[in-house]
Amino acid sequence: MVSPSKKKEKMVKVLLLLQKNYPDAKTALEYKKHHELLISTILSAQCTDKRVNLVAKDLFKKYKTVKDFASCSLVELEKDIHSTGFYKNKAKNIKGCCQMLMQKFGGKIPDTMEALIQLPGVGRKTANVILPNIFGKNEGICVDTHMIRLSQRIGFSKYKDPIKIEKDLMEITPQKDWMAVTNLLIQHGRQVCNARKPLCEICAIQKYCDYYCEKI
Repeated sequence: MVSPSKKKEKMVKVLLLLQKNYPDAKTALEYKKHHELLISTILSAQCTDKRVNLVAKDLFKKYKTVKDFASCSLVELEKDIHSTGFYKNKAKNIKGCCQMLMQKFGGKIPDTMEALIQLPGVGRKTANVILPNIFGKNEGICVDTHMIRLSQRIGFSKYKDPIKIEKDLMEITPQKDWMAVTNLLIQHGRQVCNARKPLCEICAIQKYCDYYCEKI
């Protein structure tokens, strides 16, 4: 079993290499206002960021404020976000989330994990997107499907459960880099370490990757 100190050393080296390869790594979700990132993150469940950005472009022209979403027709919102999948549940969560924002938080996005996860449709994963990107707060690490796959392949975690993976990553990553590790690994997962056929031959971190080292 690899010791936590060895994993910490590996993480430092992996981050340095990925930062050189993806100096502009950031969330792929496009937004101008704080509530737009929140809603786009809810829409991104089981949906590609590319599709979310496409839908959100028209969505945010139609509903410009938190109040607009809070008071909108649920049936109409379902139609507006239909192509993102699971649209009934997402529409219910978006409307409920914005209603709570209006009633409890004065229409503004709260800046703590405790407050954010009270909102309908918002769990740790969503909160871990909102907090660093909007408020510059690193309270956790966002673990999506790319993060799960790469954490296992590289050897940062043996688990499949996002909460357990997040805990493992937080233990071996400096807190100041919690947002960076998310953005960098997700970018690498999209461009190189894809699910079906990872491009190991061009991977910048191949020598630190358990998956690659087991193959050769």
